[in-house]
Formats: sequence, structure tokens, C-alpha cells
Amino acid sequence: MLLHMPSVTEGEEENVPQSKPSGTQDAAALPSRYWYLCILALSGFVTSFGAHIVATNLPAYAEAVGVGAFMIGVLIAAYDFAELFAKPLAGFLADRHGMKLLLIIGLVIFILGSLLFLLLSPRLLLLVRFIQGVGAAALSTVSITLVARYFTVGRGKAFGLYNALKGAGYVMAPALGGFLTYRFGFSMIFVVAAGVGFLALLLSLFLPGARQAGGQLEEDEELSLQQLVLIFTEPRLLPLYAVIVINMFLVGILFGFLPVYLYAIGYTPVQSGSVVSVATLSYLLAQPLAGYLADTVEVRLTVLLGLLLAALGIIVTVFTSGMTLVVVVTVAGVGIGTVWTNSDTLVSTLVEKGRLGASMGAAQSFKEFGDMTGPLLIGFLTQVYGVRTGFVTCGTLALLCLVILARSHTFTRTGER
Repeated sequence: MLLHMPSVTEGEEENVPQSKPSGTQDAAALPSRYWYLCILALSGFVTSFGAHIVATNLPAYAEAVGVGAFMIGVLIAAYDFAELFAKPLAGFLADRHGMKLLLIIGLVIFILGSLLFLLLSPRLLLLVRFIQGVGAAALSTVSITLVARYFTVGRGKAFGLYNALKGAGYVMAPALGGFLTYRFGFSMIFVVAAGVGFLALLLSLFLPGARQAGGQLEEDEELSLQQLVLIFTEPRLLPLYAVIVINMFLVGILFGFLPVYLYAIGYTPVQSGSVVSVATLSYLLAQPLAGYLADTVEVRLTVLLGLLLAALGIIVTVFTSGMTLVVVVTVAGVGIGTVWTNSDTLVSTLVEKGRLGASMGAAQSFKEFGDMTGPLLIGFLTQVYGVRTGFVTCGTLALLCLVILARSHTFTRTGER
């Protein structure tokens, strides 16, 4: 019975959450919806796992093929660069031709791209990473959009669970990738990544069918490429896009440059790794709770409070050590995780009918933009002025932006959720 869900039929699946009042979700369908949520979270896991299982083991690759640190940076950026531009297009195509189809296409591209490394010269890893990134862009955008479509009630909680399970890939990939590289060689990473993608592909076949082949959107739902571009300048969404970029800056600081600060104050690699693990776990575990709060209180308020906690945590971090430092990075992780999940929830509630996929794709693209530029900003500030100045400057910038955003029309309409 997994292929049939009374409230989401073959021809209606694409439009249910857009047109159905939030209080009318069929409770009997919830078990099926949570099964679908697990499948979609696994698809999201494919993207995070695939990105980090390679990225964290690139030093071994660089030594083997004789390339330097700059090429490592390029190889990491190639995955993000592909996602930056492919995510909005994937959402646009999914809105027009069906979510499930684009999800399957994305998984197939990711799997084939991963296995391609076994056939090409290792020096062509850049091409492999770009192809992986294109596939990841499609499956990531569609999976998070389908979470919004399937959950008209409890959407925040669903996003929280989705992002927590997806984020587990960031935690598992480094250790597993290191083990695989040590025992079996760098190529085995791509075999495992393809295997995880293939499992997600098989399970995705159990998702409800998308719009019938050749079916057309209603005229008032047609989304042109020009309208897709305009989504990036949608006045209601611009403040949210800004929040997403700022939060990604703080992600880059907390997870990328916290070890730099810890090294500067004399922490050993083991101590440093433990503190970073605490920050990562707090970020992951906060997301289901943050999603629950988004469903029970004003979601806009949770986003602003999350950004406030993250910014203050980043600033205070470089003035602490010991257990106080652990508490502060935990608070920062909770704030970042809250914004990560609930900004997705808020975007999904503000989009127009027929544009959910494209809008979620645009939001995910801004995440990639922040993920790429954030480390460059903090890296420059740290190089020139020192790690403490870098943390304080970026945290203060986030606070200033928070004040401006809190006064924007998007965040002052607190009576609407």
C-alpha cells in the first residue's frame, strides 16, 4: 500500500500543500508521510555525505596525484559551484515536469558521476565533482520541496527531522571516508557514495507518482524562465535570502575556523576535535526541536532568535576556553541549526502557488553562495587581523543585519504563519 496515499493521488500530488488548508491534512496519511520523509531525508543525506566524504579526504588524493592546496580548494568549490547554479533550475524543472522525475534524474546523475571516477584518470576528479554537484543539486532541491508538499501540518517538525537526518552525512562522512581511504584506497569513497545514492534511488520509487507524463500545468501556474529570475528578487523573500546567507557565513566560521582559534589557544587535536563535535551535535540535535517550535510559535520569531544566538555565540567564543567555551559553541550551534531549518519552513509558507520548487531551489542556492563566500571572508579577516578580529567582525556584522532584517516587512508580519 506504499504506492497509494488517499490524500495525495497521482494527479494531485504536486498541488496539495499549496491549495489545501493547513488544518485539513488527513491524519490517516501521516504514517505514509513519515515513511516518505525518511526516503527524502536519505536523499538529502546523499548530498551531504557525497560532498564531505570526498572533501575531507582530498589531502590524500592531492599527495597521490601531486597537486597542491589550491587544487584542493578548487575541488571542494566545484561541488558547491555546480549546486549554486543548478538548484534553481532543478526547482524550475520540477515545478513544470514533476518532482519525482527530477528526484530520480538527480540520483541517477549523482550515481553515474560517482562511478565515473573509476573509469577516468584521477586527474579528472574536477569533472567528477562537478557532475556529482549537478546531481546533488537536483535531488537536494526536490527532496526538501517534497517535504513541504507532503506536510501541510507539522511542516516545521518535518523540516527539522529532514535536516537533522541529512546533516548526519556531515558527521559520518569524514570518519568513514578516512577509514575507506586508508584500507581500500581513495577510489572506494566513490563506490560507497554511489551505493548510498543507489539505495536512495530504489526507495524513491515508493514515493507517490508525480504528474502524468506530458501533463501540463494550469495556465495560472506556468513559470517562465523570466519569472524564475524574478524569484531571486521577490521582495517577500529577499530578507529571508539575506538571513540564509548570513547564517551560512556563521556556519563557515563555527565549523571551519573554530579549530583555528582552538589551535591558537593551545588545544591539542583531540581536544579541538571534541569541541567541534559538540558544536556539530548541537547544530544537528537542535533542528527537530526548532522545527517543533516553528509549528507552535511564530516561525519568524524563531528565525530571528536563532540568528541572535548564533551571532552572539560566535562573538563570545573567542573570549572563552574550557567548559565555558563548550557552552558557548553549543549555543552557537543551536542558533545556526534553528535558522537552517526554520528559514526553509518560512520560505515554503511565503511562496506563490506553483512556484514552491523554484523558490526552494533559489533559497538553497543562496545557502551555497553563503557556504562559498563565508570562509573567504573570515579567512581574509583572520589572515590580516587575527582570528579574534575575524570572529568578532563577522558576528557583529550578523547582529547589524539582524536589526535591519527584524524591521523588514517580511519579519514584522508576525500574525501570519
